[in-house]
Amino acid sequence: MMILKSPWEIDLMRKSSRIVAETLERLTGLIEPGLTTLELDRYAEDYILRRGGKPAFKGYRGYPYTLCASVNEQVVHAFPSARRLEDGDIVSLDLGVVVDGYYGDAAVTVPVGQVSEEARRLMAATREALSRAILAVRSGNHLSDISHAVQSAIEAQGFSVVRLFVGHGIGRSLHEEPQIPNFGPPAQGPVLKPGLVLAIEPMANAGGPDVMILDDRWTAVTCDRSLSAHFEHTVAITENGVQVLTSLTEDESPEDTGR
Repeated sequence: MMILKSPWEIDLMRKSSRIVAETLERLTGLIEPGLTTLELDRYAEDYILRRGGKPAFKGYRGYPYTLCASVNEQVVHAFPSARRLEDGDIVSLDLGVVVDGYYGDAAVTVPVGQVSEEARRLMAATREALSRAILAVRSGNHLSDISHAVQSAIEAQGFSVVRLFVGHGIGRSLHEEPQIPNFGPPAQGPVLKPGLVLAIEPMANAGGPDVMILDDRWTAVTCDRSLSAHFEHTVAITENGVQVLTSLTEDESPEDTGR
C-alpha cells in the first residue's frame, strides 16, 4: 500500500525536512577529532527545538536520543555517547524532525579528519547510490527501480548492500508503507505516483553484507566489523516533478547534506 500526500501535506513536510537539512549541515561542520557524539546529539536537539521542530527519534519505540550516531563498523541506530571521534573515523548522522504532525528524515556519513582511501570510496559509492536512486523516483517507474539503482551503484564499486534495513514511506508517521529494499531486480512492485513521499536510505559495507544487533537492542554493526556508510533523503513526487525535501535546494541532487 502507498499513502499518497496532497500538495498541502507535502508543503508541511517541507518544514520538518528543512530543519533536518539545516541541522545536518551544522552537525557536519562541527565534526572533528576529539568531539563526542553525545555533544552532537545535544547540539542537534537544541537546534531543532529552537527552529520550532520536535526530535522525531527521541522516544520513538523507546529510543532515548535525538540523533543516531554510528561510527565506523556501526551501520545504523547507534546511541550517541562519550566516545570521542578520532582522526580516520567515519560517522553516520541520522536525524528526524516532526513539525505540525509531519515528518522529515535524512542521514549523511561524514569523515573525521583524514580518512583511508577505502573509507573515502565507500562514502562516495553510497552517496552516488542515493543520487541514482533519486533519479529512479519518477511517475510511472516501479518501486523496485529505486532498489535496483541502489544495489547496482554500490556493487559496481565492489561494496556490499545491507539487506536487513530498508527505506520507507514517510508522512504523518516516521515509517509508512511502502518499504524500499536496497536491492532487487527492476520493474517490480507498485507504480510510483504523484503524492508519494519516500525516505530513501542506501547503506553499504566495505566487507560482507551481514549485520547484527548489539545487546542495547538498537545498534547494528557489520558482522565482520568492516566499515559501513549510510545516506538518506526524504523525496516527494509532485505534479511538477521530483523534489528532495531534505536537500537545502530541494533539487534532485543530494549533495547539499552529503558533504
